[in-house]
Amino acid sequence: MATNTKTRDGGPAMSRSASRRTHGEGLFRFLSTAAGVVLLAIMAAIAVFLISEAIPALRANEGNFFGDLVWEPNSSKVFGIGALAFGTVLSSALALVIATPIAVGVALFISHYAPRRLAAPLGYLIDLLAAVPSVVYGLWGVTFLVPLLRTPSQWLNEHLGWFPLFAGEGIIGGKTMFAGAVVLAIMILPIIAAISREVFLQAPKMNEEAALALGATRWEMIRMAVLPFGRPGVISAAMLGLGRAMGETIAVALIFPATFDISFQILTPHANSIAANIANGFGEANDIGRGALIASGLVLFVITLLVNMGARFVINRRKEYARVGA
Repeated sequence: MATNTKTRDGGPAMSRSASRRTHGEGLFRFLSTAAGVVLLAIMAAIAVFLISEAIPALRANEGNFFGDLVWEPNSSKVFGIGALAFGTVLSSALALVIATPIAVGVALFISHYAPRRLAAPLGYLIDLLAAVPSVVYGLWGVTFLVPLLRTPSQWLNEHLGWFPLFAGEGIIGGKTMFAGAVVLAIMILPIIAAISREVFLQAPKMNEEAALALGATRWEMIRMAVLPFGRPGVISAAMLGLGRAMGETIAVALIFPATFDISFQILTPHANSIAANIANGFGEANDIGRGALIASGLVLFVITLLVNMGARFVINRRKEYARVGA
């Protein structure tokens, strides 16, 4: 009789618990879906705003928006995005090439080589570097780094001038694409290092211990067990850093000489970017000029989306390859 009483008393309690669980799951699903919809709506609103504001300026443009190397929307109504887009992509790509190997090395040192007493403070320092305002990096680059890079730039031009990036005549060093790329690399290095560090720390310990038990050295263990596991995370970190570099404004506006030409010679004073041009020209722009700057922002928006889509494609391909190999 007592058993039946417990069954009768416990049944409604279990039913109420299951009902609360069901309601909680439904609420969480609704909030998650709403968050995703809001994010898509924000991106769509940004795209609609950029397009609507850019159309009048593009109609008034008397030049080729994609081909002209001129930016005079306020006076002659002629402006082109070619040089700005080229400078944005080149400076960001150079920054990524400089920052990624160093960031991965720092992440591996913190996660697998450094003593625990050193790893924690070093990790905090890397995180703090990611929070430094970009204007501080820009001022530091203009006052300290640009003069410091003049001698290395001249050495690269003298000894490696046969390579197109280091070629050039006349003024070598100063406010160049190379100086801007180095500042951008220093800015995105903490982001890539912090994310890569967290990814490497999630590598399966059993795989690491198995590699060491089979006689692998520390580097062989990292190469076989850590790097393959963390490769998608490193790619994501690099793409996040690339997006930061493409959208950086104040730092490059202080360093780039604001020219409108296409040149692979990164040691000569020929450099500009979309974000830097917006920062330098928005305050003095008229209606057509503001529309032209917004049109350039639309191009930057599209480039960033394409970069992120390409990164997701690469990561998904690697996951499929890993699944097939397993």
